[in-house]
Amino acid sequence: MSPDRKHQIIAESLRLFGRHGYDKVTVKQLADACGITEPALYRHFASKEAIYSAVLDSLKSFQNYAELFTRLERETDLRVILKELAGHIWTFFTAHREIYRLLLYSTLGEHDRAREVFRDIRGPYVQFLTAQLDRLYAAGRIKQRNNEITARCFVGMVFDCALSATMWRGFLGKTYKPEEVMANNVPIFADGLLV
Repeated sequence: MSPDRKHQIIAESLRLFGRHGYDKVTVKQLADACGITEPALYRHFASKEAIYSAVLDSLKSFQNYAELFTRLERETDLRVILKELAGHIWTFFTAHREIYRLLLYSTLGEHDRAREVFRDIRGPYVQFLTAQLDRLYAAGRIKQRNNEITARCFVGMVFDCALSATMWRGFLGKTYKPEEVMANNVPIFADGLLV
């Protein structure tokens, strides 16, 4: 299988699945989007489900958080950790709205890999932030809280704000810039945790 063709099929499939959901996309639409025939598509992937699995498996490569996590795992200022983590999530979903849509479609469609998609997309941020909160608590820098709940709430808030800004822009009136949202919300979380 040509790596370029495989990459093209995965990229076009991500775009279509993200725009219409798994159930509404046909193999013909996938083949047409790639400029190939259905039989040619089947030479690369055995089924639509196999294509969807390849798309889901590719999601981790888009997130590119390793450098950020490495840099922040020594940071002692909670506000810096929260701000940079939030900025990374926001930037990622602004650039890759189709991935957020794919997450929503897989969950709403009760796809059998929905939990895995959710875990792969949001999980690394929650796990990383939980570990950093544990580290800061052990160093006496923050109050004792349930750090996993705090991390889930913070990451969820950022994901929701990114979703509102990129996909539901203007539905509730005023649209806020990422800097405004983070300037407002990071201190709320940080002030509730700092000693």
